[in-house]
Amino acid sequence: MSGFNQFIFGIYPYIALTIFLAGSLLRFEREQYTWKTDSSQLLRSGQLRLGSVLFHVGILGLFFGHLAGLLTPAVVWHALGVSQGAKQIVAMTAGGIMGALCLIGLLILLHRRMSDPRIVATTRKGDMLLLVWLLVTLLLGLSTIWISAGHTDGALMGELMQWAQHIVTFRPGAAQFVAEAPWLFKAHLFMGMTLFVIFPFTRLVHVWSGFASVTYLGRAWQLVRPR
Repeated sequence: MSGFNQFIFGIYPYIALTIFLAGSLLRFEREQYTWKTDSSQLLRSGQLRLGSVLFHVGILGLFFGHLAGLLTPAVVWHALGVSQGAKQIVAMTAGGIMGALCLIGLLILLHRRMSDPRIVATTRKGDMLLLVWLLVTLLLGLSTIWISAGHTDGALMGELMQWAQHIVTFRPGAAQFVAEAPWLFKAHLFMGMTLFVIFPFTRLVHVWSGFASVTYLGRAWQLVRPR
């Protein structure tokens, strides 16, 4: 196993997570007025709803699908009677559907952002970097489906699960599980991890607010009294 592979898949994940968490906290503490989605709806509402709905449904499906698929221990799947091969088929099917929805939505949003002069004028470099990075990451992920289709025994998915679970549980030797993985998978993993690096510096920080909105369910009523 090369030193490069060890760094990218054994050390870099922790660097990415540290920047993700510390950067998000610092931005919330120091730059709260920039903590927003920077919506361009006021400039042009056309295509926004369709593209946004498709993108968000797809990206959330992919996020939680990856989370459950990679971090659920193999013993749990075995206890449920789900084999590695069957799990991979489900992952390929669900990932393909969610990925297609996300891709269509993202392309609509990109076209909208790049074709309207007013939106182009208000688009920052970070916005375009984020959208292009998401697009490349998504295309790489969808491309891995064709490789997975040729190895439906689930062995490769098992290796990726071992890598992810070793990372989140701080166990050594995580990088060895992806050392022999096809380069498309490695490129997809690297692009995905780097999304966590750029996360605190882009509009993606509004995702935190989305999760935090659950706290409003238990928030006390606002009292408005007449004068």
